[in-house]
Amino acid sequence: MIKPARYTLLLICAVQFFLAIAFFLQLPFAVNLWPFPGTTPLTFIFVSSIFAAAAASTLWAVASKNYGALAGIGLDYLTILLPVSILSFQLGANSETPELTIYGIACLVGVLFGLGLLLWSIRIPIDNTVPLPGIVRWSFAFFIVALLIVSIQLILKRPNIIPWAITPDLSVVIGAMFLGAAMYFIYALIRPSWFNAAGQLCGFLAYDVVLIAPFLTRLPTTPPEHQLGLSIYTAVVTYSGLLAIYYLFIHKPTRIRLSMLASRATTL
Repeated sequence: MIKPARYTLLLICAVQFFLAIAFFLQLPFAVNLWPFPGTTPLTFIFVSSIFAAAAASTLWAVASKNYGALAGIGLDYLTILLPVSILSFQLGANSETPELTIYGIACLVGVLFGLGLLLWSIRIPIDNTVPLPGIVRWSFAFFIVALLIVSIQLILKRPNIIPWAITPDLSVVIGAMFLGAAMYFIYALIRPSWFNAAGQLCGFLAYDVVLIAPFLTRLPTTPPEHQLGLSIYTAVVTYSGLLAIYYLFIHKPTRIRLSMLASRATTL
């Protein structure tokens, strides 16, 4: 069971990385896959960051063979894709084009996949030999609170919650994405182990790498109503990126080393 699941997840990672690049570059096929009207270039870049984060988190769990860490990713899929599928079906029922309904069906398949991933992996133990650093724990708690506040406001379609223009429907979609991220970080605190939390940091780092340059280049030209929000968002992205870099690549007890992954491959 493990080997087929491993190869399937690696294939999913490859597809997600490919889609991250495609949405970042706004390639025509990727733009045509996205059914929601009124999507701006920065929203496409944001979608790219979500795909990159999902791929990086999954790749960590597979590479380190901590399959129990995949339960948080399954929970993330469920939390994001279920409300997006419902919204897509609602919009599709009121539209003469089938794209939104087809997208809703695709999201529903993702919901079933997330549920299966959650039920399969949540029973698998996670390596607890390296504890979760205190700074990471408290940072995750902060991220959870911030993500929950922002996601609720977005799902309620409050204006100017994120620092660029979005439609009310996209507000719900992006709100679901933030809510899924919150659930993923909550899972890291429920099972507090470095080998679980490293997945969240890998995902956050990929997310930050995609967003930081577009955010910085837009700061000088951002409309006044979004200036403060973009500055705060950029600060959070910068902090989370530095946090991930330090604990993934610098801090000796937690940094990723090929020897660490190789030793786990021989013992698991």
